[in-house]
Amino acid sequence: MDHELDAVRPRVRASWVRSEQYGVSPEAVEPVFTGSVDTGSLFYRCAAEVLGALHDTLGTEPVGLMMTDHEGLVLARWSVDADMNRSLDRVHLAPGFYFGERTAGTNGLALALADRSPSLVRSGEHFVAPLRRYTCAAVPVLDPRSGDLTGTINMTTWTEESSDLLLALAQSAAGNTAALMHARGGGQVARALPRGEVFHVVTDRLAGTEALVSRVWSHAVEEARSAVRAGRLLTVVGEPGTGKTAVAALARQAVARRERVLVARPPASDEVEAWLALWVPELRAPDTCVVVAGADALPAWAADQLVAAVPRGGVPPLVLTAASFEALPERLGALAEAVVEVPPLRHRPEDVELLARSFAREHRRRDVQFTPRALRALAGYSWPENVRELRSVVREAAGRTDVVDLAHLRPEVLSAGSRPLTRLEQLERDEILRCLTAPGATAVQAAADLGISRATLYRKIHQYDLRIPGR
Repeated sequence: MDHELDAVRPRVRASWVRSEQYGVSPEAVEPVFTGSVDTGSLFYRCAAEVLGALHDTLGTEPVGLMMTDHEGLVLARWSVDADMNRSLDRVHLAPGFYFGERTAGTNGLALALADRSPSLVRSGEHFVAPLRRYTCAAVPVLDPRSGDLTGTINMTTWTEESSDLLLALAQSAAGNTAALMHARGGGQVARALPRGEVFHVVTDRLAGTEALVSRVWSHAVEEARSAVRAGRLLTVVGEPGTGKTAVAALARQAVARRERVLVARPPASDEVEAWLALWVPELRAPDTCVVVAGADALPAWAADQLVAAVPRGGVPPLVLTAASFEALPERLGALAEAVVEVPPLRHRPEDVELLARSFAREHRRRDVQFTPRALRALAGYSWPENVRELRSVVREAAGRTDVVDLAHLRPEVLSAGSRPLTRLEQLERDEILRCLTAPGATAVQAAADLGISRATLYRKIHQYDLRIPGR
């Protein structure tokens, strides 16, 4: 098979190597079947609508349209060509079957999932021989709210058919699916595409996190330090924005105070190669550690390169952070010798005041005061985006005043409702809060300012689950 590898592209070649390591047979697709698929997800509903409409426009074209989940499980398939349907059934590219690299080797949808990038795999580039009669184009679909990988849109045709437009068609369908998910998901602001960063950790900025008092935070930091002292490659996991990078840096600097800590955050998949070239050589520099933040977003080929670049022997010059250990590319996960979880901010309310004061001081270059009721409101909020959201809220408030009170906090901090609000509901909630949080405001005065009765005001407070300390 080595002579065949020489003829394929680097991404495909890397996928072939992984397929061999997984023990995939090059002679036949060995079926892995599950009895049910999730047809209730937002991704499924939106992709089914997009692909169903596209299928209706293709006439008799011999193309199979498919969607898979983030693990390569085929959720649904459309094709009007009876020969294509029978052929796809024979290789188990059908609903209920897994078709990732571990099961079916190198193919379009498996490569799109592994590298989180649009992929076109032609005939002889497939790892398993029976798949070489096809050309497959696949595009990953990301959740427009969280940025998480939700699945792929895949299109398969015969090898001899034109494939020039196949990938463009798949990209269009994937884009339409993500746009529909955005609209159906309440129209929340989509998460910005990752830019890719490499920066030094400034020791002074760690002081605020090192002083945090919650038991669960202190336990996570000490666990991380123990792992580094023992010379184990550390992976720090947790929800986005919990402070995973801070834990990683604190752990390294407690063991080697003079060590230079770099943080490398992955960019979009098409910029990863240049990003790796920027910092991977630093892994061999003396007294240097690199924290790869969000390592679970790395394409599989980039994870393979990173594994090959990590020096063996001695204390590993690398720390990984990820949403979960399971989300790491497999070869990176095999390197992880210690895993430490950072608890979300909602489980650390005693840390909120210290963080808020630190963020305000960092923003204004001096201390900013908080009223007792503002501190109670901050401590009582659930912080779904964790420390990242707290920093944003505090910086916004501290930029408006020298004494932060309820009126300077975002309305959502004072509203515990979990239901997404319409634009009109948001306007109504915000106006009620403006009146209730005005200096010296009472319920009577707020109701009068709003032009409603006190009974209506109390009903609205209950409707929006408003929580105003001291009232």
